[in-house]
Amino acid sequence: MPTYTAPTRDTRFVVNEVLDLPSYGNLPGFESATPDMIDTVINEAGKFCSEVLAPLNQVGDKEGCTRHADGSVTTPTGFKQAFDQYRAAGWGTIAQPEAFGGQGMPHVLGFVIEEFVATSNQAFGMYPGLTNGAVSAIIAKGSSEQQATYLHKMIANEWLGTMNLTEPQCGTDLGMIRTKAEPQADGSYAVTGTKIFISAGEHDLTENIIHLVLAKTPGAPDSTKGISLFIVPKFLVNADGSLGDRNAVQCGSIEEKMGIHGNSTCVMNYDGAKGWMVGEENKGLAAMFIMMNAARLGVGIQGLAQAEVAYQNAVTYALDRRQGRALTGPAEPQAQADPIFVHPDVRRMLMDAKAFTEGMRALALWGALQVDLTHKADTEEARQEADLMISLLTPVIKGYGTDKGYEVATNMQQVFGGHGYIAEWGMEQFVRDARIAMIYEGTNGVQAMDLCGRKLAQNGGAGIQAFFKTADEDIAAAKDDAALAQIAEKLEKAVGEQKAATMWFMQNAMANPNNLGAGAHHYMHMMGIVAIGLMWLRMAKVAQAKLAEGTDDIAFYEAKVTTARYYADRFLPDVGALRRKLEAGAESMMALQADDFATAA
Repeated sequence: MPTYTAPTRDTRFVVNEVLDLPSYGNLPGFESATPDMIDTVINEAGKFCSEVLAPLNQVGDKEGCTRHADGSVTTPTGFKQAFDQYRAAGWGTIAQPEAFGGQGMPHVLGFVIEEFVATSNQAFGMYPGLTNGAVSAIIAKGSSEQQATYLHKMIANEWLGTMNLTEPQCGTDLGMIRTKAEPQADGSYAVTGTKIFISAGEHDLTENIIHLVLAKTPGAPDSTKGISLFIVPKFLVNADGSLGDRNAVQCGSIEEKMGIHGNSTCVMNYDGAKGWMVGEENKGLAAMFIMMNAARLGVGIQGLAQAEVAYQNAVTYALDRRQGRALTGPAEPQAQADPIFVHPDVRRMLMDAKAFTEGMRALALWGALQVDLTHKADTEEARQEADLMISLLTPVIKGYGTDKGYEVATNMQQVFGGHGYIAEWGMEQFVRDARIAMIYEGTNGVQAMDLCGRKLAQNGGAGIQAFFKTADEDIAAAKDDAALAQIAEKLEKAVGEQKAATMWFMQNAMANPNNLGAGAHHYMHMMGIVAIGLMWLRMAKVAQAKLAEGTDDIAFYEAKVTTARYYADRFLPDVGALRRKLEAGAESMMALQADDFATAA
């Protein structure tokens, strides 16, 4: 039976010491984020997820969801009771605006909770998870009436939200959607069409579900410029806020999936369902991107989450399982064999996992801080810089974070050997659940093209220039510290490789756009490695200072410095190899004809 213990100590280190969240206490929403409050939120959220949600993870995987003849859906055993506890504790309200019933605390703490929930039970976390994005879209683009009607209930998690984009004939290319929205005399629209892959499309956790649906109005352009966004509730809402008639929207079926069985991924049928436009006509994609960007950051956290829980279980197994002897001689001569923890190849996989998970946690939480500063920094310049940074980092956190998260999950399964392939140990579920994160909310190939095709050039390259400036300043400050110089020098070399790759794109992508497409995946990984390297330099700096001034937690801080050195030794050199792949261009990749891929008889 797999286990999970929320990494509260490491999280407190990142939030309180590396990000120094209390130092932002002069900004709106941060004043209540005192060290004591931060520690309480982190510790209590960790306790809830470890004790309540984690035991339901295998239950949800084995049982799945059940669709009934009337289209209703029942979630796995225990999910409803656990969600009632989640809602009552207010975990979904932490970072939501006070104006609509939220607690108004920093997004950093909201991301902490998202990580713990996703790690303990990813399928469960997807029910409230998309609601956050739906709330963001309604706050940004919804009318005051829509905000008053829906936001308080959604933020309180009395109602949950969904995102309806994909249709059988279109995924990424949303200009191909066929769902129609016909205007009605009362100002509403009749929405008709079929949506697929709708996470939490139907369930028994809340009395109402608020669907955000992309559709086209009559005569709209047959492209992404003709898409509008609509609120379509499962139950209509009366003027006094009570629930009215059942809307004409129903779950047609639940998808049979590789993983996340505990979440009801639905085919949703809209048959003249009553909906209301959000924002302007034909501007729905811009509104939906607000929700998608929030969701993409959440999916990046899912990559971290499955890596973390797989890593925890692999460490426990490696310390207990005995096979063979250490290469340098028996580590425990009195026993018949040594724990597999002594073998360098097992250590390689465990160290890779530790370096990724702790570094990725820091990157995700730094990204969350940028979300906060985008809205709350005390100068317009600081707000713009934060917005540039999180726009640049979003596809990296989603794309690199989930690519690497899946890789770590499979490596942790490998630590178990044959037992990793057996369901009762739980490792194969972590691998299956991790796999979807590379696909949904825009496949990782889409994330790479978003990064390289849009974000690098956006605002004249201001985002990537700001990132390089930040990295250069941190490196310069660390090179004078003997304890950090080696890490800083290796990061400096990796940053130089990324800068050269960026310049190569500038010189070669315009002449042949396939050069950009052929190298985008490699560039996304380069940036992911460098960005996490920057986090490790910062963590090592804080840890080294703690050791120098004296601390009772010597082992924790020494492990941080050692893991930072490992990351510099084992991860940062990959940036140079990725640059060489990128600079190979598209010629050999695109040279074969379609028929050349066919298998000869």
